[in-house]
Amino acid sequence: MQHKLIILTLGLALGLAPGAAIPALAQHIAPFASDSFSLASVYADEQTTQPAASEASQSESEADELAKKTLNPVADLISVPFQYNMDFNLGPSDAQRQILNIQPVIPITLTPDWNLIVRTILPVVDVGSVAPGVDSQRGIGDITQSFFLSPKKPLGGWILGVGPVFLWPTGTDGLSSRKWGAGPTAVALRQENGWTYGILANQIWSYAGSDNTADVNSTFLQPFLSYTFKTHTSLTINTESTYDWTESQWTVPVNLLASQILKIGKLPISIQAGPRIYAEGPSGGPDWGFRVTLTLLFPK
Repeated sequence: MQHKLIILTLGLALGLAPGAAIPALAQHIAPFASDSFSLASVYADEQTTQPAASEASQSESEADELAKKTLNPVADLISVPFQYNMDFNLGPSDAQRQILNIQPVIPITLTPDWNLIVRTILPVVDVGSVAPGVDSQRGIGDITQSFFLSPKKPLGGWILGVGPVFLWPTGTDGLSSRKWGAGPTAVALRQENGWTYGILANQIWSYAGSDNTADVNSTFLQPFLSYTFKTHTSLTINTESTYDWTESQWTVPVNLLASQILKIGKLPISIQAGPRIYAEGPSGGPDWGFRVTLTLLFPK
């Protein structure tokens, strides 16, 4: 039952319908290794139990470190999140919006003291008809790509990153700003006693592109607070607020999320899920939604 539940969650994160999730993924996913010990292990000889205990301790330590790194936007960890978002009640028709954000994170070692963290967001979008006579839309959105220069060691207890962010007009018709954009981005956070808290922010201005679309002038603010338990389960609350300076409009989704570190064979993964509500937004925007994220982790 546990295997089917995990497979179903992975399917949802990849945008598969619940009924298709299990058959589509089951053939590709190896059985999960159990962390429990049989009664026979109690009577194993000392040469067997000592290595097993050492391996279990090492595995526990690695899981602790991964749980912390998944909450750190500039961690020295290659990861590939597939973040599935579903929003409800758009427009007069109460339409639904589905967005699958593919978000690879690549750390690059520049010197013994500095990393460059490249974070890319590629949205795959499906929006239903928001009003009578308005067609639904499906396709790719614009790519947002951030480059964080980050010291390997915290400064005064703070983990920091700063650099440029770029907007690439890669989206399909109707889902793209048709603008090239750039600006600054920064992140600051602390991790102590199980807590992770901080903020990620950026500002993007358009500098070129189509004359038939509005200029881009937007601020993104993401304060976050998380607590990680000894079971490698994390609870997170954050906002992903955007202020559109052109329209003088805030969009403020508030996310409440739970995440868990697991393994598929030897591959560590993180699964995250939770609801969201919109504290502020444009007229006709969504009221609420939910998120499911599958993150593939590739520790060094």
